[in-house]
Amino acid sequence: MNPNQYGFTPKKSTTDATLAVKEYIEEGFRQGHIPILITLDVQGAFDVAWWPSILHTLKTFNCPKNLYNLTRSYFSDRTATLHTNSIQIERDITKGCPQGPCCGPGYWNIQFNSLLNLNYGKRTKAIAFADDLLIAIRAGNVQEAENFANIEINKITNWEKENKITFNEQKSKVMLATRRKRREIAEVNVYLNSKPLQQVKSTKYLGITLDTKLSFRELIISTTNKCTQLIHTLAKSAKLNWGLKQEALNTIYKGAILPLMLYGAPVWVRAMGKNCNRTLYSRVQRVMNIKITKAHCTTSNDALYILTGNAPVELKTEEAANLYRITKDRQNQLLDHEIEHQDWTHPADTVRITEQNETMEHIIHTYTDGSKTEQGVGSRIAIYINNKLTHQIKHKLNNGCSNNQAEQTAILKALHALETIKLDNNTPRTVKVFTDSKITIFSLKNAKNRKHLIEEIRRKTNDLEKEKWHMDFTWIKAMLATAETN
Repeated sequence: MNPNQYGFTPKKSTTDATLAVKEYIEEGFRQGHIPILITLDVQGAFDVAWWPSILHTLKTFNCPKNLYNLTRSYFSDRTATLHTNSIQIERDITKGCPQGPCCGPGYWNIQFNSLLNLNYGKRTKAIAFADDLLIAIRAGNVQEAENFANIEINKITNWEKENKITFNEQKSKVMLATRRKRREIAEVNVYLNSKPLQQVKSTKYLGITLDTKLSFRELIISTTNKCTQLIHTLAKSAKLNWGLKQEALNTIYKGAILPLMLYGAPVWVRAMGKNCNRTLYSRVQRVMNIKITKAHCTTSNDALYILTGNAPVELKTEEAANLYRITKDRQNQLLDHEIEHQDWTHPADTVRITEQNETMEHIIHTYTDGSKTEQGVGSRIAIYINNKLTHQIKHKLNNGCSNNQAEQTAILKALHALETIKLDNNTPRTVKVFTDSKITIFSLKNAKNRKHLIEEIRRKTNDLEKEKWHMDFTWIKAMLATAETN
C-alpha cells in the first residue's frame, strides 16, 4: 500500500498526514519554490467505491485466491430495498462499501491506492486520509506551479472516469502558499472536469487550518473562539454558589477543552513562539480557571495555576509536541518504539504462557532477570540443562533504558543463546523460560502490543519452534529468579 495513505492505517493519524503536508510545503519554501495545495472532495465518499475496481486492484496485489474469491462472493448478489406504504422497490447494487463491516475501510483504501500511485511529477505529492485527498505541487513561480497543477488534475480526472468516482468541484479548493515579500501574481486557475476550482486564502485539512504562509494564526483564532463559546455555555451551569463543582469543571477542562486546544499540536507548535498566539490561548485558560476556582476576576494567572493544578497551556502544547516527536523517533535507541504495521508478526504467531506448577517436564530451564540501579542497567541469564547450570550470560544496557526493557532484553538474549545449544537427536527440545516480570508476560499475551522488543521475542520464539523447539513462558517470583541467575 502507498505510504501516503494515512486513513484506516495502523499507527497513523490525522496529525501524521497534516505534518507530512506541512513539511512538504516548508521544504518548498526553503528551496525558493511556490507550493499550490488542492483539496479534492469525493462526492458520495464510501458509497461510490466501485467493486470491479477493487477486485482488479486485488489482482494486481497478487491477492491469495481464497481471499479474492471471498471478496468477490462478498460483493455479489447485493440488493437495496425501499419500502414505502404498499410499494416495495428493489435494486441491484454494484458499488459502495457495505456499512457495518470492518472490511469496508480496507476495501476503500485498496481502490484509492491506485490514485495515490499515479505517475505524478517529481514535484508533486498526493496525501490521503481515507477519502480526504490533498495534492501539493511545488514550482519556481506561480505560472509554472499552475501548469503542473492542471497536468496532475488531468491525471486524476482520467482516474475518476476509469474508477466510476466523481470529485465535487464545488467543495474542492485550491490555495497558493508563499512567503515571498515581492509582489507576484496571486491568482491561479486550476480546472477539475473543465470547471475552475475556487481559490481560497486558507483551507482546512483534517481539522487543521492551513493558511498561505503556514503561520497557523487563523487556526489559533478559530480554536480560541470555539473554546470560549463552550466555556461561556458551560458557565450557565457553574455559578458561584450552585451548579457544577470544581472537580467536575476540572474534568471537563482536561477531557474536552484542553484536547480541543491541543489538537494537532505537533503541526503548529512553533506558532506558540509568538506572543500574540500565546496570549489568545492563555486568555481561554484563564477564563476556565476562574470558572473552576470561582475566584475573583483580578486573581493572577500564577495563583490560578496553583489553585487548579493545571499547567500553563503553552507548556502543555510543548509537552504534546515533544511526546509525539519522541514516540515517532525511530532513531532513538533508548526507546522501545512501536514497529511499523508491515513488520508485525502474524496474529497466529503467539507464545505459550503457562503456570509455574504445570506438570510438563522441560529439559531446559532458562531464568532471566533485568534490573536498573544506581550503578546502571543490566540483564542476566542462567540456562540449566537437566538441572545442571550450563550457561551464564550478562548484558549491560544503556542507562536510559527502563527496567522492563532490561527484562525483555534478557529474554531475547536467552532465546538467541538457545540456538547455540547442541542436543542429541533423541533429546526433546523442550524449554521453559522463567521471568519475574509480569508486565512482560501481559505484554506477550496482548495482541495489540507491538513494541519492538515484544515483537522480537515473538518472532524469535516462532523461529525456534519451526526448528522443532517447544517453548513455554512462565512467571516466577523475583527473589527466586534472582537466586537462580546468581
